[in-house]
Amino acid sequence: ELCDNLRMTTIPQNAFQGMNNESLTLKLYKNGFEDIHSHAFNGTKLNQLILKDNKNLRWIHNDALRGATGPDVLDISSTALESLPSYGLEAIQVLNATSSYSLKRLPPLDKFSSLLEAVLTYPSHCCAFRNLRTEKQNSLLSIFDNFSKECESTMRKTTNEPFYRDDSSNTSLWSAEKSLYPFAMDEETSPYSYSAIFDDGETPGFDFEYDFCQPKILTCTPEPDAFNPCEDILGYSFLRVLIWFINILAITGNFTVLLVLTTSHYKLTVPRFLMCNLSFADFCMGLYLLLIASVDTQTSGQYYNHAIDWQTGGGCGTAGFFTVFASELSVYTLTVITLERWHTITYAMQLDRKLRLRHAVPIMLAGWVFSILIAVLPLLGVSSYMKVSICLPMDIETGLSQAYILLILVLNVVAFVVICACYIKIYIAVQNPELVAANKDTKVAKRMAILIFTDFTCMAPISFFAISAAFKVPLITVTNSKILLVLFYPLNSCANPFLYAIFTKAFRRDFFLLLSKLGCCKSRAELYRMNYFSAYNSNCKNGGSAAAPSKASRALLLLSAFEK
Repeated sequence: ELCDNLRMTTIPQNAFQGMNNESLTLKLYKNGFEDIHSHAFNGTKLNQLILKDNKNLRWIHNDALRGATGPDVLDISSTALESLPSYGLEAIQVLNATSSYSLKRLPPLDKFSSLLEAVLTYPSHCCAFRNLRTEKQNSLLSIFDNFSKECESTMRKTTNEPFYRDDSSNTSLWSAEKSLYPFAMDEETSPYSYSAIFDDGETPGFDFEYDFCQPKILTCTPEPDAFNPCEDILGYSFLRVLIWFINILAITGNFTVLLVLTTSHYKLTVPRFLMCNLSFADFCMGLYLLLIASVDTQTSGQYYNHAIDWQTGGGCGTAGFFTVFASELSVYTLTVITLERWHTITYAMQLDRKLRLRHAVPIMLAGWVFSILIAVLPLLGVSSYMKVSICLPMDIETGLSQAYILLILVLNVVAFVVICACYIKIYIAVQNPELVAANKDTKVAKRMAILIFTDFTCMAPISFFAISAAFKVPLITVTNSKILLVLFYPLNSCANPFLYAIFTKAFRRDFFLLLSKLGCCKSRAELYRMNYFSAYNSNCKNGGSAAAPSKASRALLLLSAFEK
């Protein structure tokens, strides 16, 4: 036993060689150790190696246990170790690594060939052992195939899944097993005699200490919780394919809109300005999905070894900021676009009340400030992006965090109601049987219905399940919520560039004009240019001859984007 010696900063080579040939229990806790050198325990036969409470211990050489036998028990709790040695873990049956917050990755699982009990710091690490069996257990199971029917019936009661026991239990790992038919020294007193079935050479290296029909089961604590189940980031395989298609669509669509609108030589109008903001917000949503998809691909099958680095690192914080900022700015901009359309139609004849760029800029500046503030709050401790692997603010442990989530959801619902109300008023305003042909009226209605439907499809399921979860009555698991994340959450980001820009004649004109500058589609661009000036001259002539165009016809002209 060596403890409370802060002056000892290292364990050198052969530090314990020659002590004795018997099994040792080395208690080296609460010292000043910072590193352990190669072959530090050379020549020893270790039963237990206790290194707990060495707060400065950051490094163990990969060959620190080379030359030693064992240990059966390794305790590195409350240390600063970032990794375990790659050699010497095969004999470990009990691993204690509680409060070892720097140990974020485990060695390859095949190194823990004898592990029976693990008490770790992070729940995700227990996922690594979920389907792991020790070599002894596998060998026992193979032997059971030829054992008696009575033993086989007992065997069927066991499970392939690891058993997670309560931390508060101080019961010995094998005490229950020892109490059930312990192997007797005398073969005839044993409840299941195996020597009559197998030759002495058939079971080398196995210590049949306990009930032969009760194979040892690997236990691991702490148990993974509902927010971090034992699965990869996206969980379902089909989501891995869909998310790539959706994020590429969102990124390319919105980038194209931004490029065309910002390079157009036509005057920057209020609708164009708002569309640029909307495209940028949806582009950020595409970046979030790209980041999630990339990390999922890199960590597929081994997320348990990357979960802590990802969720507590800057990557998850960046992804979370992108998605909340993009979502709120997109909803805000959609609301402003809808209000601008309604205002333009309602006050079509009052040019002095027309919304101009000098009004739109401060309005959108307020939206940017609001969206950035909402996205930054989880980084400052109001809720958290670290709660789940998809980096959404799902932490509702405190009242402030719960209020934060509810505020976002309520604002989104209010925005949707405003959008619906405005489009209904717009439709009523332009519906004039005397001036509007029936087919045009139908086209306008269909276009508005599509806009409202995409908004509803995006917001409704997420808002419904999120509000229930905010009140701590979750109606959906984190695993199933990932389906909403991929299929519904980014729906607006994919649809907006097409519904508000790409499907309009004005955008197609600007697109071909941009291509003509690069030497492509010059004839098509010239055709769009001629049509534009022809329509412009026609409108000027009609404006000069008409003393006072009706409000409905003016509104129909301003709503031409719905029909293009």
